[in-house]
Amino acid sequence: MAVYTEVSDEELSAFLETYDIGTVLSYKGIAEGVENTNYFLHTTKGSYILTLYEKRVRESDLPFFLSLMQHLALKGLNCPLPVNNRRGEALGRVAGRPAVIITFLDGIAVRRPTAQHCGALGAALARLHLAGQDFAMERPNALSLDAWAPLFAQAEAQADTVSPGLAERTRRELASLAEAWPRSLPSGIIHADLFTDNVFFIGSEVSGLIDFYFACTDSFAYDVAICLNAWCFEIDASFNLTKGRAMLAGYQSVRRLDADEVEALPVLCRGSAMRFMLTRLVDWLNVPPGALVKPKDPLEYDRKLNFHRHVKHAREYGLEA
Repeated sequence: MAVYTEVSDEELSAFLETYDIGTVLSYKGIAEGVENTNYFLHTTKGSYILTLYEKRVRESDLPFFLSLMQHLALKGLNCPLPVNNRRGEALGRVAGRPAVIITFLDGIAVRRPTAQHCGALGAALARLHLAGQDFAMERPNALSLDAWAPLFAQAEAQADTVSPGLAERTRRELASLAEAWPRSLPSGIIHADLFTDNVFFIGSEVSGLIDFYFACTDSFAYDVAICLNAWCFEIDASFNLTKGRAMLAGYQSVRRLDADEVEALPVLCRGSAMRFMLTRLVDWLNVPPGALVKPKDPLEYDRKLNFHRHVKHAREYGLEA
């Protein structure tokens, strides 16, 4: 979440008149994240999030995201629900952007997850994968292998200003991933962006999953790899085996990884690290002037990539037989 587009009081009032959510008592921008503009709304009828879609989110994809959240909620997964306006439509426009109001979930996002948090997250991820199996819509992953070289092309000329040698390291890794990438793993709906700020907890239990705007159809194990990268490394870029073991055990308590998924996990971890290094690198070099946004360090994922290059088997992530 972030704020790229400022919404005036007049624009907000006109937009909210089309909804039956009460009178606004307060609203404020949410600075965390890097993709869409988000405001917290507190009204006489409750709390909501107003999202304005920016950057990589295509308007044509929005029916997929909104329908998916509705489907997952009906399956018992605790996720935000889009709020329909008085015309019965979830999607509207404000400040020149496609926009939606979604329900607010209770809970907090943990900045330094424990192994217990990681175990609960693994189980929640597996439940998401199972809940999405009968979702009728599909959406290709627009930020998978085929997108990485074009993304790098946007940043290649300036990559070494971020870190000496980054351009050459990335070129070598992209070539290696193109050769090794698995193509026929069990697939379905994945979240594809389940970082710690997109998971809410009450105590050590998951209370909700949010921010489905990268959800797509891809391999389940790739989603696991994204979470290993996001949840199981320490600040010094060391991999926490205890957290990895807890996450994988939590996942497998709900859905078992098959032999092909286990074999592919190291290259999937490399690939997911590459994906986030590249999008962060492009963002780092292209922050819009005046945007209320905190770009995330691409070198965090360059360091994680260095760890994954030396991993030979999923056991090194904590997968138990």
